Amino acid sequence: MLSVISYPLFAITVVLSLVLSISLFPVDWFTFRPEWLGLIVFYWTFRAPAQFGILMAWCLGLLLDILESTPLGVNAIGMALIAFLVLTIHQRLRMYPLPQQCLMVFLLLGINQMLVHFVKQLLGAEGAGFSYLWPAVTSAVAWPLVSGVLDRINRKLG
Repeated sequence: MLSVISYPLFAITVVLSLVLSISLFPVDWFTFRPEWLGLIVFYWTFRAPAQFGILMAWCLGLLLDILESTPLGVNAIGMALIAFLVLTIHQRLRMYPLPQQCLMVFLLLGINQMLVHFVKQLLGAEGAGFSYLWPAVTSAVAWPLVSGVLDRINRKLG
């Protein structure tokens, strides 16, 4: 557990994840783009559960809904669910080695992707199959890099 949290780093990571969430990607790669905001919600809820919780995750998800022009509350409830699930298992998650943490990132972000996909299907969006889970896979692959870089920067700044 990190003893000191760098609030400027927190703000920078949130803004950067929102920018990366709406940044332009080639059409062929769009389905493989990691869930950047989900990774940041996972990271800060995991590293600083007292400072970052469900309400903050919900507000960030609502901001992502506004930026992506999706129905209000879709991403907000998904991010709040990620924060809630991480808060319930964060003490156990700290003892897991990195491969198991990657698996948990995949599972929790996969639950988020399923929830968002389900709500969009209810609202009439097109799509079939399980291709909506690719962001959870790429986020799990990116987790070691994201957590390592953010831990190192946070230690230097904190």
